[in-house]
Amino acid sequence: MFTTTPNHPPKTIVEDISGWLRLYSDGTVDRTWTGPPQILSAFQTIPPTNGDYVDGVATHDVILDPLSDVLFRLYLPLPSPHHPHLPLLLHFQGGGFCVSRPTWRMYHEFYSRLVRSLPAACVSVQTRLAPEHRLPAAVDDCLSALSWLRSSPSDVLASAGVDLTRVFLIGDSSGGNLVHQVAARAGDVSPVRIAGAIPIHPGFVRARRSASEKDLGNESPMLTLDMLDRFLALALPEGETKDHPITCPMGEEGFVEEVVGQMPPMMVVVAEKDLIRDTEMEYVEAARKAGLEVEVLVNEGVGHSFYLNSFAVKEDPKTAEETEKLIDGIRDFVRRH
Repeated sequence: MFTTTPNHPPKTIVEDISGWLRLYSDGTVDRTWTGPPQILSAFQTIPPTNGDYVDGVATHDVILDPLSDVLFRLYLPLPSPHHPHLPLLLHFQGGGFCVSRPTWRMYHEFYSRLVRSLPAACVSVQTRLAPEHRLPAAVDDCLSALSWLRSSPSDVLASAGVDLTRVFLIGDSSGGNLVHQVAARAGDVSPVRIAGAIPIHPGFVRARRSASEKDLGNESPMLTLDMLDRFLALALPEGETKDHPITCPMGEEGFVEEVVGQMPPMMVVVAEKDLIRDTEMEYVEAARKAGLEVEVLVNEGVGHSFYLNSFAVKEDPKTAEETEKLIDGIRDFVRRH
């Protein structure tokens, strides 16, 4: 008896986004980097040190949900009698909701440096990625991380002297959108207290092009107009535009009285050459108009997520200077709150 194999059409590439992501016709996604090989090491996975201090920082990975691929990377600085109580940074990674992991070298290097400099502990959250998990999946994962802090703080946090009454939400790029969403939705999370929020180059946009998008669309390799449009098309709920409240919180649905009343003080970080600079400043103006306490830190002469480009930080004096300015600004904000 002979059997035949069904004739399945070969899968084809539906989307190929700037070397970052390929979406196939069968729904599978390949996130293998295919861009310039010289920057591949930025996306290298750095294993946790599991309690050992390397360059003054110990890292641990905590699996929150093995079924959904949600994990945390915990950073702890060397204990010091001068800093017995550490604030905690709750970090949300960028990547247009579609790519990146907090275990990548570019995050590891910056957030290790940040926790040493403040000093502070940091919990960096791996959220589920689109298009397999469209928004609001990433928002739900960040709220789950906050619930974990509230209900099940680990022995590692307690023994390190982490002060859960001084938790600061911090996020890069699309992670800045998640900062806003968690700050707006968290409500009463005692005994945890959200002391402040720091969206860095947040992905706040509108469906219509801003002047800075038109002028600076391809200024930075960390974010181009092509990446912005195509990542968000894969990340937003089906049929939604960039005017959705997660990407456009300065729109009509973004700031309502009951939300603003519970949101913490905020420092929005803006880069002068960021293509979404104008809409980030729209967010600042809308937040202030609604009564939210908002500071702005501007880094001059640099583009989107410049501080995560470790090659530029090491080799370009301007990038190094502005990265130091950013760290100083975060340190000052945390100390004042």
